[in-house]
Amino acid sequence: MDYDVKDMGLADQGKLKIEWAEATMPVLRLIRKRFEREQPFKGIRATACLHVTTETANLMKTLKAGGADVRLCASNPLSTQDDVAAALVRHEGIPTFAVKGEDNKTYYRHIESAIAHKPHLSMDDGADVVSHLHSKRKDLLRNVIGGTEETTTGVIRLRSMAEKKVLKFPVISVNDADTKHMFDNRYGTGQSTMDGIVRATNRLVCGSTLVVAGYGWCGRGIATRVRGMGANVIVTEIDPLKGLEAVMDGFRVMPMDEAAPLGDFFCHSHRQLEGYSRRALCGHEGRGNRLQFRTLQCRAGHSCTGKAQQEKTRRALGCGPIHLEERPSRQPLGRRSSREPSHR
Repeated sequence: MDYDVKDMGLADQGKLKIEWAEATMPVLRLIRKRFEREQPFKGIRATACLHVTTETANLMKTLKAGGADVRLCASNPLSTQDDVAAALVRHEGIPTFAVKGEDNKTYYRHIESAIAHKPHLSMDDGADVVSHLHSKRKDLLRNVIGGTEETTTGVIRLRSMAEKKVLKFPVISVNDADTKHMFDNRYGTGQSTMDGIVRATNRLVCGSTLVVAGYGWCGRGIATRVRGMGANVIVTEIDPLKGLEAVMDGFRVMPMDEAAPLGDFFCHSHRQLEGYSRRALCGHEGRGNRLQFRTLQCRAGHSCTGKAQQEKTRRALGCGPIHLEERPSRQPLGRRSSREPSHR
């Protein structure tokens, strides 16, 4: 069996973690039992480019139970759990290509390995497999029946391809499901973002002021969770209806110009840092930095534990905040970063 993982000696540890996650995934267990009986994917080859975590591992086990020939690679090298990847290979017999922290070259080599069995189905979190098939491996497109896409960034890429009439097979937008918005974006991101901030900074949240830029599904979750931790929460929002919703939910709402001098933590769930704007955060026309000393910023939704981008972002902003974000250096079409676990 072809695979590429960090250390097969981690497999037993990974197996225990997968079983632990399975204990809180009752719906998937029921689906797996049904799949074992009905074998809906018998003869189907599927390539998954997802976060290689315990939750994904249970999904892969379920697809295999349904008869699918599954191969898995990582949609984000920074979220890969090496012990889980090893367990999938040793204990489940699922070819897995993922190493935490892998470089750009290895990332695309792993995608190439994952599609080597000529997939009928693609499962994406960011549309990298679809993009790779359409740009580098057009010879495999004739085999593909369809695919799924999990996240907003991937859906944006795919809709752009569809509008240009270059998308060669149908893709289901999992991101549009109500349950995805509610459980993944709102509740999952709300919890994991604050978990990431606390782990990365060891800062006391209670009594601090956290500014949430944007009151979409992720922003709502973050604001709700951090209020429960005792923080004072300010929301900035350019959509008047969402801003009104934030007010009715009990949060202070103001422009970023006014929030900038008040915040201890700034968290945005947008794709790019422009959501803050250099002018709002760092001052303009010679007025200098408007942020408090050692203010902490993070990007959520797919994101935040602070290592790689801190100093780089400080220099780019031209002021003193520390920006908490780990981001792999992959280039195509605005790929985004993510933090484990992305339930998220």
